[in-house]
Amino acid sequence: MLEPGTEAPDFCLPSDSGTQVCLKELRGKWVVLYFYPKDNTPGCTKEAESFTQLLPEFEKEGAVVLGVSPDSVESHKKFKEKKGLKVTLLSDPEKEVISAYGAWQKKKMYGREFMGVVRSTYLIDPEGKVAHVWKKVRVKDHAESVLKKLKELKEREE
Repeated sequence: MLEPGTEAPDFCLPSDSGTQVCLKELRGKWVVLYFYPKDNTPGCTKEAESFTQLLPEFEKEGAVVLGVSPDSVESHKKFKEKKGLKVTLLSDPEKEVISAYGAWQKKKMYGREFMGVVRSTYLIDPEGKVAHVWKKVRVKDHAESVLKKLKELKEREE
């Protein structure tokens, strides 16, 4: 996982709307980049709904919220429609960005080991540096704590 103060790896990924989203084009804005395992699963749905609910607050703070998973653009589109989500979802089937951010790791479930996406979130500052990292995220109250940290960091800047 990347540490605060390091340069956030640049990327361009297809979004649920079919457009390419590139990190370098978001310079000047705060970016909430969250990695999640799979569309339409209970934890991932709850996380996406929480970020959707708080999206107006994030936007008021000048932040963009991006969710990344290995699911396809088509899967993201259906997930957003089905759940009424407003956050932008990015597709990384090759797991290149997921790996670059250290979110592709060995996981354990029911005594079995396998590689998978570890739920994690990065807050990237307007200069493209990692400002804060949440590793192995618990979904409950996570979006709220990201928003709180964003406000704290912005206050320090002023």
